[in-house]
Amino acid sequence: MTGKKINELRIGDKASFGKTITETDICLFSGISGDFNPIHINDEIGKESRFKNRIAHGLLTASLISTVIGTKLPGIGTLYYEQNLKFTAPVFIGDTIRAEVEVIEIFQEKNIVKLKTTCRKSNGDIVIEGDATVLPPI
Repeated sequence: MTGKKINELRIGDKASFGKTITETDICLFSGISGDFNPIHINDEIGKESRFKNRIAHGLLTASLISTVIGTKLPGIGTLYYEQNLKFTAPVFIGDTIRAEVEVIEIFQEKNIVKLKTTCRKSNGDIVIEGDATVLPPI
């Protein structure tokens, strides 16, 4: 089974994935990435920060975009080419995040697709916005 091929994609196609960020997610991501920045793992440091609490890693949250791209749109077999991210708000333990992608450009001759990428909290606040360029399956 593979994702959508370039000729199956249309401008405006959308897909999303939601997840509640947990303490376990942050601990596992720290171990996998090696990012043990205390703002993510130390309650006292978090309380002293500008956010007054620990925050999830930005790239942990951004990885939800990869989930959508690699499993839903375009889907299995898709390869990343480029990702641009702007982190607009913090994500805290217990926040439910929905990663959304939307097809905004299709370059059929190059088998390249440009996607609008957004992550938002359940209250609608945007925490990440950007775009991705991907190579859908052949």
